[in-house]
Amino acid sequence: MTLYAHYPYAELAQGRHDVPPSSPNAEAFVREAEIGDGWLHPAASNYTFVARLALDGKEGWGVYKPQAGERPLRDFPPGTLHRRERAAYEFSKALGWGLIPPTTTREGEAGEGSLQLFVPHDPQANFFTLRDDHCEESFRLAVFDLLANNADRKGGHCFPGPDGRVWAVDNGLTFHEEPKLRTVIWDFSGEAVPSNLLADAERALRELDEGRACADALAGLLAPAELDALRERMRRLLADPAMPSPRTRRDLPWPWL
Repeated sequence: MTLYAHYPYAELAQGRHDVPPSSPNAEAFVREAEIGDGWLHPAASNYTFVARLALDGKEGWGVYKPQAGERPLRDFPPGTLHRRERAAYEFSKALGWGLIPPTTTREGEAGEGSLQLFVPHDPQANFFTLRDDHCEESFRLAVFDLLANNADRKGGHCFPGPDGRVWAVDNGLTFHEEPKLRTVIWDFSGEAVPSNLLADAERALRELDEGRACADALAGLLAPAELDALRERMRRLLADPAMPSPRTRRDLPWPWL
């Protein structure tokens, strides 16, 4: 793998995306594919590379975020953002919501990091352009961010893919044990959470409490106190199933996109 300091706009637009993120084989593709050359993303605050992936004649692209390229933050433990990226995928999978593109932990040219399947999309698409036509998915994402304690849900971090489904990326600032919800998705403030989402959360909480597969996956990615806080947020939502409202300007990220 060779890493380059320019972004392959033309290659991404014209390249192959043989494995859709909703494919049942997508997770295995990301986990097992050979990682090819990677290009530095120009807008990322941490080192983020878009790299070629290939497996058994199929090709695609992956977003590689090495631990070594993570900028230290005063309020998140150092070197943990790539694990939180994968934890967001595992948690979404446990809920059965399919919001996060398949994400795993891989060893790349710059060391261990997260590798997420790249989803081709309109670069102008964002939460503000999709929310009217994807109200149900937007509500589901808002609940996910509440439970995952997302501290940085910008509008540009979610978009429709080629399959029409809404996908959410850039989930590294999640699962802190202290309340840190910061998001642009306040459209549902005060509204009751739909019963189907509550049923999914109740099932996922039961699986976490019983130590099933999702519990093992998250235990290898998050600190014990962070897992306890996640369970508490889930219990609190089930006891009081209404969406919160912003309290201060700090509850909104900047920039919005």
